[in-house]
Amino acid sequence: MARKVLSLLPPLVLAAAGLSGLLLLCVPTRDVREPPALKYGIVLDAGSSHTSMFVYKWPADKENDTGIVGQHSSCDVQGGGISSYADNPSGAGQSLVECLEQALRDVPKERHAGTPLYLGATAGMRLLNLTSPEASASVLAAVTRTLTQYPFDFRGARILSGQDEGVFGWVTANYLLENFIKYGWVGRWFRPRKGTLGAMDLGGASTQITFETAIPAEDPANEVQLRLYGQHYRVYTHSFLCYGRDQVLQRLLASALQTHHFHPCWPRGYSTQVLLQDLYQSPCTEAQRPQTFNSSARVSVSGTGDPVLCRDLVSGLFDLSSCTFSRCSFNGVFQPPVAGNFIAFSAFYYTVDFLRTSMGLPVATLQQLEAAAMAICNQTWAELQTRAPRQQARLADYCAGAMFVQQLLSRGYGFDERSFRGVAFQKKAADTAVGWALGYMLNLTNMIPADPPGLRKGTDFRSWVALLLLFAAMLLVALGLLLRQVRSSKSPSAI
Repeated sequence: MARKVLSLLPPLVLAAAGLSGLLLLCVPTRDVREPPALKYGIVLDAGSSHTSMFVYKWPADKENDTGIVGQHSSCDVQGGGISSYADNPSGAGQSLVECLEQALRDVPKERHAGTPLYLGATAGMRLLNLTSPEASASVLAAVTRTLTQYPFDFRGARILSGQDEGVFGWVTANYLLENFIKYGWVGRWFRPRKGTLGAMDLGGASTQITFETAIPAEDPANEVQLRLYGQHYRVYTHSFLCYGRDQVLQRLLASALQTHHFHPCWPRGYSTQVLLQDLYQSPCTEAQRPQTFNSSARVSVSGTGDPVLCRDLVSGLFDLSSCTFSRCSFNGVFQPPVAGNFIAFSAFYYTVDFLRTSMGLPVATLQQLEAAAMAICNQTWAELQTRAPRQQARLADYCAGAMFVQQLLSRGYGFDERSFRGVAFQKKAADTAVGWALGYMLNLTNMIPADPPGLRKGTDFRSWVALLLLFAAMLLVALGLLLRQVRSSKSPSAI
């Protein structure tokens, strides 16, 4: 019976296959290559408090595309930032060895020689360069000696400007979220209509705010013009040195000693010994530094857990009294009104995440963020230890940190309840850490072109759709005729 059915296969089925084959030959095509091997890049983010290494990867033939560079791995360098090795420069280089050894394992051996390796130092080294240019140069020379001993393509170690740090962080966030350009499943590049995202970074020694703006900056120092994928961007950016988390904590402690002789931001029941040399060695605490003091002396400081006094202490960090422009953020710095959505990362994220998770407090609005800061400042040392027993090292400083974040966003940058709803506190985007490192590498390797890329290789989508619809219709007709033939062959009249 099966043979009889096959012999009844209508010529239309064969005709459909033949016609489809002819159409396929006529469909416009582009060369399609085999999946390429991966390329790698390494960036060492030498921050003020610690150094992190990021290994990135991307398809080897996609250097001028987007949305394809991802984080392969990362490593946190043990110890402090490289600026803490001012008195022992060789130690700065040695501190990187463990992570560099990991990079040797993470990057395939055959790719070592072609893998670019960068080190970028931020506000900690900017401060060291201000106080001791010789020590800063010695530290960079020491890390360079270490980095050149590895088989990667070392491209240099340098200190980033605050403007660079802010802009590269903005590029990283918008690149990862595909806000510049996106590759659609239909085989075409297109520009998303959702616009770009502002970026706020809170490091150890500085904080940056960067966002696209339609109006020219009244202060040229705060404006950067970018051309990415054929699109022009006017970006406002500013970096506030001495307004990173660690330096803010030092400044608040110095102010507390100067005005109260106790610390209203530390919890009740907490006390510690403060070495005056450590407190006053930073340029950021210069304003509170006594004219004469015993640098080797230790002072006992106790916390009182007073939210109101703590808020007043934090407010003193922001000078809102003078502005020579049409509007300012603080300290006389020009800033247009914040516009659009923002991503807040680094210590912004860690501070808000602690309030959400360890404290279980809502922070969806500015009012809730202020209430959460007041609530944590009311906690005793014993209560905090019960809530977060594994975070002893930074636990006493979360009150000051939360109060600073709330004051910086509201009083400093000018967020109100409406604009604050557009702020997302995130550590990662697209499974990649948000920060300046990826943007830095993309810039130095010219992986974000000024001109838009062409279409990806492949067959024209509309041609495929027409071909598939035609082929499906012909098959349905052929199958219908085939079923009709089978039924007629089973009927008695066909015998």
